[in-house]
Amino acid sequence: MINAVLIFNTSGVPRLTKFYTPPQQSAQTLVQKIFSLISTRQASLCNFLDAPELESFLNQSSDDGEKLRVVYRNYATLYFVFVVDSAESELGILDLIQVLVESLDRAFENVCELDLVFHFDEVHHILSEIIQGGLVLETNVEEIDNAGECSESSRFADAAKARKDSYASSNPLSLGAGVVGSRGTSIQTPLGWLTGKLTGVGAR
Repeated sequence: MINAVLIFNTSGVPRLTKFYTPPQQSAQTLVQKIFSLISTRQASLCNFLDAPELESFLNQSSDDGEKLRVVYRNYATLYFVFVVDSAESELGILDLIQVLVESLDRAFENVCELDLVFHFDEVHHILSEIIQGGLVLETNVEEIDNAGECSESSRFADAAKARKDSYASSNPLSLGAGVVGSRGTSIQTPLGWLTGKLTGVGAR
């Protein structure tokens, strides 16, 4: 079973926390504990480790033989972490992390840390397409991506499209060519727009 899915940055700041086993202590303390375990590991070591010290956080009894393991991958400034029991395959969970990352990348087009902060509802929706109640539902990235097109999830696809359209039309610093600003002027490059704004400052 998957007990928790966590995403935090290289400073230990959580960007997503999803618990399928209710934590018995502070979730922030648990994130800090896991961060301390991972951040001190050498890059040459494997991406999973036993974590018996987490059993008290997730109300896991050491008598039932179910030992907790932390499986993680590091992408740029983010750690994707799964806390699982011994029934899960570590290599399978590593593949599942890759599925999650690819799904996020498709949804946000080169996903970054700020996407997780400002669009957490969409991130949780994508995660719910992959995992429910600590069990894996879907591992096919195409199926997860297409889920946004079905009737019950169309609002997420519409929200994503509206977000992109709004950003492109209202942000003069966006990198898209031919962006139309609020005054109807065509912005060729963000640098050109910034240069135009700064021109004449000293003339006043």
